[in-house]
Amino acid sequence: MKRILTAVVLIALVFAIVFFGHLWMITLFAALVAELAAYEYLQLASRSGAKIPLWWIAAATASIFVVTYVSPIEARLPVFSALAFVLFTVSGFRAPLKRVLLDTSAGLFGLMYIAYPMSLLPLIWNLDEGRPLLVFLMACVWAGDIAALYIGKNFGKHKLAPKLSPGKTWEGSAASLAGSMLVAAGVFWVGDTLSARGNMVLHIQEPLWQLLLLAAVLNAAAQLGDLLESAIKRGADVKDSGTMLPGHGGILDRIDALLLATPVLWYALLIKDWLHVGRF
Repeated sequence: MKRILTAVVLIALVFAIVFFGHLWMITLFAALVAELAAYEYLQLASRSGAKIPLWWIAAATASIFVVTYVSPIEARLPVFSALAFVLFTVSGFRAPLKRVLLDTSAGLFGLMYIAYPMSLLPLIWNLDEGRPLLVFLMACVWAGDIAALYIGKNFGKHKLAPKLSPGKTWEGSAASLAGSMLVAAGVFWVGDTLSARGNMVLHIQEPLWQLLLLAAVLNAAAQLGDLLESAIKRGADVKDSGTMLPGHGGILDRIDALLLATPVLWYALLIKDWLHVGRF
């Protein structure tokens, strides 16, 4: 019951911000989620042997969102570089020499793994069709996760990646893919129906076959993201990344699929733009 209630509250909050919020609201919300997930990542990294300064991971995560909000997108790379050198310097003088590379690389990976993907959410939201795109992204990820959970739990027999996540099965993986594509078709149908009545709130101009293809790619990325977060947790010898969400574990456990699916959507948008084949 806790799991269902938590999910309902979170989904309602996310959709409220997406549809009724402003750019600063979704940026602030994404930054807050990223900060909490980064804190959980810091704990996991610590259990794996890396000691990342809490003040650095918090300030660095905030910096990525600030520069994304107030500056051109090209400004993020110099900020990443500056943050890298700060952490390198701090680690060089603070940590035992044998841990300098470990601490620095673990900190930078955490920034790329959590802050960068989450900072793409407000960028996507700010596109011409950004709101329906975010709904499409999250619906695909969440539907795939739910389908994998229930089908895999009840009918799964063949292990997908037992070393990383013993509970995941090929049956659950196939159900996840089917769930994402089914929901993608549903989002397209709802958006098309509303558009015919003059409501463009879920309008995505691309044809259905492209959305189904994109849903399949996003689902593959989401499943990979889930498995890779499991790899981090197994390396740290923990079951959940935290206990912040009743019935769900940690923040990182809830957004692990999104952390890979979001950049994949962003890359798809960039590729379509570069190739001049239309846009989503």
